[in-house]
Amino acid sequence: MTVTRFQDLPLADRERHWDGDAAEKRVRAWAGAEDEPNAKYRDAHVWYDGDDPDKFESHKLLIADVIDGRLKAVPHAVMAAGAVMQGARGGVDVPDEDVDRIKSHLAKYYAKMGDTAPWDR
Repeated sequence: MTVTRFQDLPLADRERHWDGDAAEKRVRAWAGAEDEPNAKYRDAHVWYDGDDPDKFESHKLLIADVIDGRLKAVPHAVMAAGAVMQGARGGVDVPDEDVDRIKSHLAKYYAKMGDTAPWDR
């Protein structure tokens, strides 16, 4: 199991609406990953199953979208992922040993947004 390397993506406007399904389509097209995931596609997510990286379903916690041709972290996506890590929407099925690293990854984006991650409040 694998937590993606922190990309330090530029932030989208804080008020940008988050539509994960639409973002998923744009990220696939931008990454050239219509048939199967690749490294560019993976960079838009926080976690993926390293034992099965060639399946789209193996990638979780999408936090980025393609805006003006660039991959950007979307604040509302980061907050949604943070909420899922706190149990919202039934949580996320990842190994326990990856939870702290996922939270650390997300906390870096919270800090970049000038916020504190919910688990640090």
